[in-house]
Amino acid sequence: MNLSGKKVLVMGLGIIGGGLETVKWLLKQGAKITITDLRTKKELNPSLEKLKNFSINPVRNSSTDSCHKKGQRRSRSCGSDYLNKKTSVKFLNGVKYILGKHRPQDFKSADLIIKNPAVRNSSPFLKIALENQVPVTTDINLFFEQYPGQIIGITGTKGKSTTTTLIYQILKKSGQKVNLGGNIGFSPLKFLNNKVKKDSKMILELSSFHLENLQKGPEIAVITNLFPDHLDRYKTFNEYIEAKKIILKKQSKNGIAILNYDNKQSRQLNSCCQGKIFWFSKKPFSKKDGVFLKNQEIYFRQNNRLKKICSVARIKILGEHNLENILAAVCVVCILKIKLQTIQNFLNDFSGIANRLELVRIFKGVKYYNDTAATMPEAAISALKSFNKPVILICGGADKNLKFQEFARYIKKYGKVVILLPGTATPRLKSQILKLKFAKQIFEVKNMKEAIIAAQKNAKTGDIVLLSPGCASFGLFKNEFDRGKQFAKIIKNLK
Repeated sequence: MNLSGKKVLVMGLGIIGGGLETVKWLLKQGAKITITDLRTKKELNPSLEKLKNFSINPVRNSSTDSCHKKGQRRSRSCGSDYLNKKTSVKFLNGVKYILGKHRPQDFKSADLIIKNPAVRNSSPFLKIALENQVPVTTDINLFFEQYPGQIIGITGTKGKSTTTTLIYQILKKSGQKVNLGGNIGFSPLKFLNNKVKKDSKMILELSSFHLENLQKGPEIAVITNLFPDHLDRYKTFNEYIEAKKIILKKQSKNGIAILNYDNKQSRQLNSCCQGKIFWFSKKPFSKKDGVFLKNQEIYFRQNNRLKKICSVARIKILGEHNLENILAAVCVVCILKIKLQTIQNFLNDFSGIANRLELVRIFKGVKYYNDTAATMPEAAISALKSFNKPVILICGGADKNLKFQEFARYIKKYGKVVILLPGTATPRLKSQILKLKFAKQIFEVKNMKEAIIAAQKNAKTGDIVLLSPGCASFGLFKNEFDRGKQFAKIIKNLK
């Protein structure tokens, strides 16, 4: 796709980094960019500041750009005209910003629209684009169209980031040319350049939002599990599952699908698979290919050949849910024929990733864990079950129309003290806890600082303080990572 001189509308710059990397890549292609976002200049400032001094050497087709000749390099920068108006402004490199609103005319006049994953397909502005025959795509689709190497896509409700990180780091340790992107970090377009060769691999974490518009599936697709989630976006659990299925439906007949045999909804997806299926399970299975657990040992089977990988006793990372993530990752790297010793050495050293049961600090004998990525009740339940003693739990937040009855039962079982963050879901969660006649203390706080003060006052040597909200973050925080960042910062500054 030659984007040089094309009018490209980026719908949603965002603040996590995906939109930022998409814009940078488009600038390098020589596209004429308009960025439109419902957020204000103040809200988008982290991304805007990073674009402010961004300089590029555009990649242009010589037949369409007479100014770009062989041996001649040209650099452009956003420069001093940076956001000197409230809504629309042209930078020196020609990028236009429409902030705090969307305008119908921008969706009519574009040659191409790249939408942020958070934008719903039902948006009236996307309807305007389609009515005017303006194509709509995503950064993920652009990447799939042009990446020459192998793509491994990981999705699911829980465990995506840990599984993605495990696969990436094991491959990296083995000396493979590998990059990491998608929902876990940067837009994969960041890595689309002339240095990428056919032997390169891209490890992509993909949310259901990414999958809704997917046009091509990855060579290897992993679904960690399926539970009700994002029911503020999807009308039913089945509608959410349909979005997840797309990663399998878009694979070719040569594709490989890796599914969780222990998760009923995941197990039922085998009928959607176009190619070969591998399974992972915490219980032994016969005949099927995949990874399973037997007598606390991890095994991999392929074409009736069985290989022992390692003992569970040597794995450091906490939680039964993380054992599932390890099994899924091991299945991928075994299929890719990574040396056994490399896999064993890595699993013996791996202790988890940021924001997911992350031990932030031990202060005055109290362990503080950051599990901010637990944005749904099932994820917070898994975190609670990872400890063999009651915990001081910081939870609550914004509503995604999920059910809290089961979460409340585990809070009663594992909670020593409950500290509730403000948000639209918190009253419903509190109501469920009180219905169970929770006899211990419940504190309602206004912000993260108050939450940690309450936790400190009630913690004794040997206690565990766990941030595992079981709810979304919007409202009080920019996103779940901001929530975790605030938690970690305050904990590290305790004196």
